[in-house]
Amino acid sequence: MAQDNNTWSGRFSEPVAELVKRYTASVDFDRRLAPYDIKGSLAHAEMLAACGIISPDDLADIRRGLAQIESEIASGDFEWSLDLEDVHLNIEKRLTHLVGDAGKRLHTGRSRNDQVATDVRLYLRAAMDDLLSLIRALQSAILDLAEKHTHTIMPGFTHLQVAQPISFAHHLMAYHEMMSRDAERLRDARRRVNRLPLGSAALAGTSYPIDRRMVADLLGFEGLCENSLDAVSDRDFAIEFTSAAALIMTHLSRFSEELILWMSPMVGFIDIADRFCTGSSIMPQKKNPDVPELVRGKTGRIHGHLVSLLTLMKGQPLAYNKDNQEDKEPLFDTVDTLTQTLRIYADMIAGIRVKPDAMRRAALQGYATATDLADYLVKKGLPFRDAHEAVALAVRHAEQKGCDLSGIGLSELREFSSLIEEDVYGVLTLEGSLASRNHIGGTAPEQVAAAIARARRT
Repeated sequence: MAQDNNTWSGRFSEPVAELVKRYTASVDFDRRLAPYDIKGSLAHAEMLAACGIISPDDLADIRRGLAQIESEIASGDFEWSLDLEDVHLNIEKRLTHLVGDAGKRLHTGRSRNDQVATDVRLYLRAAMDDLLSLIRALQSAILDLAEKHTHTIMPGFTHLQVAQPISFAHHLMAYHEMMSRDAERLRDARRRVNRLPLGSAALAGTSYPIDRRMVADLLGFEGLCENSLDAVSDRDFAIEFTSAAALIMTHLSRFSEELILWMSPMVGFIDIADRFCTGSSIMPQKKNPDVPELVRGKTGRIHGHLVSLLTLMKGQPLAYNKDNQEDKEPLFDTVDTLTQTLRIYADMIAGIRVKPDAMRRAALQGYATATDLADYLVKKGLPFRDAHEAVALAVRHAEQKGCDLSGIGLSELREFSSLIEEDVYGVLTLEGSLASRNHIGGTAPEQVAAAIARARRT
């Protein structure tokens, strides 16, 4: 009895059960590979014709048929069939209907195994290029905000306790630095994505006299997958991309956590534009930072996709296995989620309103210039551990008095060290603290401005 999908019907005595069709089909989600499947098929057909494996007439028919299919898909007129299982067989069936035997000859010298591996690499390569552009846009938004706030002082924290005063721009540039590493990882991973598996056929290569390098050149691949077994079963490139994506989302989640804290009325450092927030169904005063909260939540989703792909591959023998169909949904969702997140994040950063007075008030709490006083004493000749102890006693005294270190009189300060002179108040100010850290990587406004300028150039 023949099946609806007659690609391999001669081997079977009964049709695939409807439940099995639905369970094994991937066309509902892998149809997004259609443009890349067509692109890969055109290059394969060009090569087959150049090698004399198909005729020039066949090539012309294949080009014509694939052009019509591409148009039908773009216009929404293409009829996708669950019976045909996946994007590849749907396109092949339609091509055969349009151009006859030439469509049947297109699959000469290849398998769906190397075909899908090629399509996914083409798709991911394009997605990574788009993501790199979105990272640059986010970095640009960070730089725009940082340029306005090189002299805006806020408390820097460790353990969420006030540590030392820093420039708000310096804090923002930390995330710019993270994004630079993220972009570097994507560019590096792209090189390994950009290798051609096509020509490996099912697992052992093909007996036809094909020219794989020609196909690689036509498709813009930098190299070939050298081993046919590995080529059809490798999903390292998808795992590596998802790992890089998980790190990007981790960085954005950390940033989101800070934005949420800074926006809280108890902190009040910033305000996020209304278009990124929602209200409460019961409390009319609420303005909830929904976008950064969702970024935190979606980060777990991407981390889950990474674990899913690693688990998918961990027990597979060589070569291709049907398990690999399960790589696409986590990969596609990673691309979609990361794309949406980066796009919205750049807009959100551009709409932030900073509250410098609140930041300054917070920096005056927690004795943020204590380290500056210790450094001052060391420069006067006191060993650092002795300076540390002297300043700790001074901080305890200030706590008892209910004032900042700069509010303690000179005579009182000298009780903690005779090395303290009138010039001490220059290092106990917030501005003095920032200005003293005047080296590459430091928070001095001069250095932060230079860092922003370097970032603009690159």
